[in-house]
Amino acid sequence: MRQLWGQERVITGNRQTSWAFADAFVAEDDALRWARDRSREAGLRSVSPGTGAALRLLAATADAKAVAEIGTGTGVSGIHLLHGMRPDGVLTTVDPEADRQAFARQAFRAAGFAGNRARFIPGRALDVLPRLADGGYDLVFCDGDPAESLDYLAESLRLLRPGGLVCFEGVFSDGRTVDSSAQPVEVLRVRELLRSVRESPALEAALLPVGDGLLCAVRR
Repeated sequence: MRQLWGQERVITGNRQTSWAFADAFVAEDDALRWARDRSREAGLRSVSPGTGAALRLLAATADAKAVAEIGTGTGVSGIHLLHGMRPDGVLTTVDPEADRQAFARQAFRAAGFAGNRARFIPGRALDVLPRLADGGYDLVFCDGDPAESLDYLAESLRLLRPGGLVCFEGVFSDGRTVDSSAQPVEVLRVRELLRSVRESPALEAALLPVGDGLLCAVRR
């Protein structure tokens, strides 16, 4: 046991450097860099390369044909998801800002995806999600308003097939999730989300330390 603990200390001795290396492990192409530039110009924070790579891997592992995305942004996460999905898969992506979706549509084309690979729905997520089919999705990716996280979870459980995945971006909240000082309501909601996912008998969960934290769970 002492030997194993010593090995663990060597492996984790410089976590920040290791995380930075992991985040840059998968190279991104021109379409992703263009989408990231548009995101920065719009004052948005897109998923990190490491988070994108994890989403791509999860979509491929699930052999995903139907994915729902809450928060289109300018298309960074969507490109990663589409790369991981089946060639005939369709990404349904929801965002209240149609202008952002226009950037995402352009980014998807630049990445080589046909127009029928993505369905763009402008609108508030909690207005749109109830219109989507029960059990019709292999993966739901949530990158919307943190204050609505528990509502997204409830909708995701309805949307997912058994064995489907739900993922939440940004659950570290820039370190505020584990900060004991007073926090705003969106951070308190993230804490409730983490507790609900961890304790749910309907889910098998893991918290991945990529980007600003990626909470993933499989629906049993």
